[in-house]
Amino acid sequence: MSIVEEAPLGPPAAATMASRVAELAELREAVEAGPSEKATQAQKNKGKLTVRERLELLFDKGTFTEVEAFRRHRATGFGLEDKKPHSDGVVTGWGQVNGRPVFAYAHDFRIFGGALGEAHAQKIHKLMDLAEKAGAPIVGLCDGAGARIQEGVTALAGYGGIFQRNVRNSGVIPQISVIMGPCAGGAAYSPALTDFVFMVRDTSQMFITGPDVVAAVTGEQITQDGLGGADVHASVSGVAHFAYDDEEHCLEEVRHLLSYLPSNNRELPPAELADDPQDRRTESLLDLVPADPNRAYDMHKVIEEISDHGEFFEVHERWAPNIICALTRLGGNVVGIVANQPQNMAGVLDIESSEKAARFVQMCDAFNIPLVSLVDVPGFLPGVDQEHNGVIRHGAKLLYAYCNATVPRISLVLRKAYGGAYIVMDSRSIGTDIALAWPINEIAVMGAEGAANVVFRREIAASDDPEATRAARIAEYRDELMHPYYAAERGLVDDVIDPADTRAALIGALEVLRGKHAPLPSRKHGNQPQ
Repeated sequence: MSIVEEAPLGPPAAATMASRVAELAELREAVEAGPSEKATQAQKNKGKLTVRERLELLFDKGTFTEVEAFRRHRATGFGLEDKKPHSDGVVTGWGQVNGRPVFAYAHDFRIFGGALGEAHAQKIHKLMDLAEKAGAPIVGLCDGAGARIQEGVTALAGYGGIFQRNVRNSGVIPQISVIMGPCAGGAAYSPALTDFVFMVRDTSQMFITGPDVVAAVTGEQITQDGLGGADVHASVSGVAHFAYDDEEHCLEEVRHLLSYLPSNNRELPPAELADDPQDRRTESLLDLVPADPNRAYDMHKVIEEISDHGEFFEVHERWAPNIICALTRLGGNVVGIVANQPQNMAGVLDIESSEKAARFVQMCDAFNIPLVSLVDVPGFLPGVDQEHNGVIRHGAKLLYAYCNATVPRISLVLRKAYGGAYIVMDSRSIGTDIALAWPINEIAVMGAEGAANVVFRREIAASDDPEATRAARIAEYRDELMHPYYAAERGLVDDVIDPADTRAALIGALEVLRGKHAPLPSRKHGNQPQ
C-alpha cells in the first residue's frame, strides 16, 4: 500500500493568511457599501449624502480610520434577531482636520433609520472616551430617528451615557454637533450640551415632540421645518449656532470653525503667520463711527477693519443680532469678539443677547481664547415682557461669565456706555485687564437727557422757560460727568486712544497679557444664574 493510500482522512485544508485577508477585504467592502443600493438611493432622493461621503468631506483626504466597523447588535425580539447589519447604524473613528486629530461619529440613516440601540450607543461611548483621553475635538454627524424602540429602556440608557460624557467633556475638548437629518426626542439633548450646533436647511430638524404630538395635545398645526427646522433654531430659539443650504457647505464651515479652536483646554488656539501688519492704522474707523451717539452704524465693519485681513467667523449670526459674537485673529492669534450692534435695536442688551454673549464668553474662557469687548451700549432694553421674562436673571448670566473668565480680557468703549449695561460689558470694575476708550466715549449712569430730567426735574418744572433750562442742564451734566476723560481721570479707563490706532493697541495689549495667570478660588463649582 502506498503512503497516500495509508494516510488517514482529516479536516479540510486550513485557511491561509492570504485567504483570510481576502475575506476581510471583501467584508470591509460590503460594510462600506452600505445595506443596499435601494437604501442609498432613498438617502440621495432626500437630498442627503451618505454617511461615508460626509466623513470624506469632514476629514483631510485619506486620513479617516474607522473603529468597530464590524460591530453588530445582540438584541432579540420584534424581528431584530434576523436583522444584524454590521456597524449597527453608526460609523465611528478618527482622522485629521487641517492636519490635526479629530474624532467623529456619524449616524447611518440607511440602517435602522439611524436609531440608537445598545451596540450603537456603546460605539459612541467608546469614541467619546477615546477623544477625552487623546485630548482631541469630537464631531457628531446626527441623522437618526431617536431611540431604537425595539430595544426598550436599553436604548434610553445609551442616550444617558452620551449625555453624561457630553457634560464630563464640556470645556475639556471642543464638541460639535452637525444635524443632517431628524434629531428628535431625547436625542436632541446631546447637541444642546455641546459647544456648537450646525444645521442644514430643508433636511434637518430638531424637536422634543414632533408635529403630530403637538397637534394632538394643543391642536396647533405645524410642519417639521416650522417646528424645528434650521432657520427656526438659528434665528428664533437660538439652539443652532449655524445654518447652511447644503451639507457640503456645512461641513466646510465645520472645518473652518475647528481652525479657530484648540484641541483641548490645555492648549492654546492655533496661531497663524501674522502677515497683516500689526501696526496697520485703521483710519477708516474715523469716518465709520459717527460721533453722534444716536446715529446707527454697522459694528461688523469695525470688526472687519481691525481683524487680520478683515476676516472673522460670526457665531449665532441670526439670533439676538443686537450683539455680535465672533472668532477672529489679531496679529495671527485667535481672539473672541463680543460687540454691541448699534444697527440693531441700538445695540441694547436684552434677554437673548445676554444669553448669547454669556455662552460665547464661557466657551472662549474654557478654551483659552482671549476676549475683546467692543462697547457701544445704551443700556438694557426696558419693557414689561423683559422684566416678567427675567431680564435680571438672564443679564446676570453675562455678568457672571465675564467675572468668572480668566483669559486675557480687553474692553474698548467706542462711543456710549450707560448704566448697568456698561458694567456688564466687561468694565474695569468687574475685572477687565485693560480698559480702552475712543475720544468720543460717553461713560455714565445714563444719557445726559435722561440724567438732567431726573436730577433737575424740580428746577426744570419751576422754570419760566423749561426747555431752555433743560437744555442748559443737559449741557452742564454732559460737560461735568460725560466728557471723554472723566472715566480715565478716575482710573476706570487705562487709555483714551486714536481710533486709527485701535488694531495696534489691541494687539499690543494682548501680547502683554499672553502669559496671564488668574487662578480662581478653590470650589467645586459656582452657582451661576439659570
